[in-house]
Amino acid sequence: MRIVSNSIEGRDIAYQMHPNVNLRKYEKTGGLVIESGDGIYVTDNNGKRYIEGMAGLWSVALGFGEKRLADVAKAQMEKLPYYHTFSYKTHGPSIDLAELLIKIAPVPMSKVHFTSSGSEANDLACKMVWYRSNALGNKDKKKIIGRIKGYHGVTIAAASITGLPRNHESFDLPLDRMVHTSCPSYVHFGKDGESEADFTARILNDLEELILKEGPETIAAFWGEPVMGAGGVLVPPAGYWEGVQAILKKYDILLVADEVICGFGRTGKMFACETYNIKPDVLIVSKQISSSYMPLSAIIMNDAFYQPIADESERIGVFGHGFTASGHPVATAVGLENLKIIQERDLVGNAARLEEKFLGRLAELAKHPLAHSSRGVGLIGALEIKPWGDAKPGDAAAAVSAALEEEGVISRNIGEALCFCPPLIITAEQIDDMFNAVGRALDTVEKTRA
Repeated sequence: MRIVSNSIEGRDIAYQMHPNVNLRKYEKTGGLVIESGDGIYVTDNNGKRYIEGMAGLWSVALGFGEKRLADVAKAQMEKLPYYHTFSYKTHGPSIDLAELLIKIAPVPMSKVHFTSSGSEANDLACKMVWYRSNALGNKDKKKIIGRIKGYHGVTIAAASITGLPRNHESFDLPLDRMVHTSCPSYVHFGKDGESEADFTARILNDLEELILKEGPETIAAFWGEPVMGAGGVLVPPAGYWEGVQAILKKYDILLVADEVICGFGRTGKMFACETYNIKPDVLIVSKQISSSYMPLSAIIMNDAFYQPIADESERIGVFGHGFTASGHPVATAVGLENLKIIQERDLVGNAARLEEKFLGRLAELAKHPLAHSSRGVGLIGALEIKPWGDAKPGDAAAAVSAALEEEGVISRNIGEALCFCPPLIITAEQIDDMFNAVGRALDTVEKTRA
């Protein structure tokens, strides 16, 4: 039991249901209570300080305790704490942020629709894809292609596009309109003796065969993260995205790029679409758009995507969708200030400048006897851990992650991968501190296995 305060422990276990846990186990063990944050660090209710090596949930770009964001939130709450964007109404912060997103988008875009989470944004984008197909008279063009190990959220449509069994099992998912193609992770799915180029050719062939099997006339869109985050930081092989886009163009299939994790500097470019020369029809963003100081996400779409939807809304009389908090004035004001700070402090450049050191330290750790390999881009990466003989899947990385937490670094273990995605404000010295702790954690686990 990591919670010390009986009052906190009792109330947490008695009243709060947590996401992404074994609920029965949590009832017995409790969890880590984080009370404060400062820069790349967070502190628990015992006063122990940790490097937040995952930036919360891949998201706190500016680190914790950024006063400018707090000040903007306070000022906006005092001026206009809430208003909606329904029924021909709007407000300044949502207009200003939409304008900025269109200006910095990696390809020409037309409109922005705000939501409050990546799941909501992906879910609505899926609905809009179907709405658009109907607008164009393509009543049968409704299927969505996701990827094995892809992650796009946990709402019904978004979870169905997701390619992770844990998000499907016992939820009666995925929906039957969703199909999944091969995962572009050479380290996990490359065959013995297969070169990376041959692997890429094989999985691109898998995609085209799936399209032909399902019928190109039935497939509306392909969903993909430029770098697959929640699948374990899976970096695409050379030539993959060029090949995917050629196939989608051949069969008139929309491309939706999910940059919920990758966007706003994580890969060393403002968008990962720039890193991998991806030209999407729709771009989904969240997390680092506000450094998660406020719930905020956005669907950014090109004109070819938007115009049929606008025409259909005129035919019906309304675009029959809306969330209460879409374009929330406090969230969009914080998002706008957050992106200004990212630009002013050149945090995209910081990720690019520190990439060599970040990935180099990961590569050094990959030489440890317990490690298999490393991978990453910019300031997102993973260390693959070797499972030992009697270990269940994921146990090896979980053991290293637990030892690392004792060393004062919070990471995330996904399968056999130990994942890292620190705040974009991290320094070279702090990268050393973080990965030195990983080395000590690996040594600790190795000794327990001896």
